[in-house]
Amino acid sequence: MSSIKTMLRLAEQLDRNGRLTRAGSDNLVRTVAAAKREAAKLGCDDLMAFATSAVREAGNSAAVLQRVRKETGVDLKVLSGSDEARYTFLAVRRWFGWSAGRLLVVDIGGGSLELATGMDEDPELAFSVPLGAGRLTRTRFRHDPPTQREIKATRDWLTEELAEVARVLRKSGAPDRAVASSKTFRTLARLTGAAPSSAGPRVSRVLTDSGLRQLTAFISRMSAADLAELEGVSASRSHQLVAGALVAEAAMRALSLPQLEICPWALREGVILRRLDQTDGDDHTVSDPGGAAATNGSGPDAGQEQGHNTGRMGQHGARWNQ
Repeated sequence: MSSIKTMLRLAEQLDRNGRLTRAGSDNLVRTVAAAKREAAKLGCDDLMAFATSAVREAGNSAAVLQRVRKETGVDLKVLSGSDEARYTFLAVRRWFGWSAGRLLVVDIGGGSLELATGMDEDPELAFSVPLGAGRLTRTRFRHDPPTQREIKATRDWLTEELAEVARVLRKSGAPDRAVASSKTFRTLARLTGAAPSSAGPRVSRVLTDSGLRQLTAFISRMSAADLAELEGVSASRSHQLVAGALVAEAAMRALSLPQLEICPWALREGVILRRLDQTDGDDHTVSDPGGAAATNGSGPDAGQEQGHNTGRMGQHGARWNQ
């Protein structure tokens, strides 16, 4: 197995009109081309290329995707917000297993926040809201570090933005296990005392609400350069750490969660797992006997998805929805 990562931060490269800048588009093309070359070197037979909220919501999304396809030969699949939440939920379910019971999954990305809950592998409810750490850093903060006025205003605004989504999620029932995924949550947990990545993925890690509040009060007074000096904080992400902490804090408060368990698997693993579920063991895809989870929510703006479990099992342990 090989892992190569490039930080694009596309959510921070949108102009005032919500269009991906030329520089952002250039970076995307270069990165996709480099990934394609690396995949070829590694003998990869099945290239899965997908984009998330920054490309999905860019005003010039179609033109950007066309350029990527023309210059690299790669057809980027743009995931919907509910798909992001569903795939992440699948990854968490596979990691913790059926004994985890009802899961509530929270994931903070650069452009959006995903929340999902359910008893099966496809969540009963899946939401994607435009509250990513990169997006908030770009739109809510004008100073480094943010002023206390900016912190308070953002905290109050997040409470309002999450109120309805949290109400619906709470109504679905209390989770047996509340889980967080994504690099943002892993970093926050590390800074509050969780084991470092060197301890391995199977070490139990948690983020508590009290620990997060104390951490937020501390890091909100530090510049991005100073944050980058903290253990476990990368220089490429340090500038958006405060925004990520505020989103995490707001989500836990809105959902009345005293703690979140940290899952090492997230969206990428969910996409891979679903792809494996759809193959017959050779190099081609079999048809999904039940189809994807039916969308039954209030449309793409709400980012909500509901599914009905049939109880049938896919080849790799997936339960199909219809």
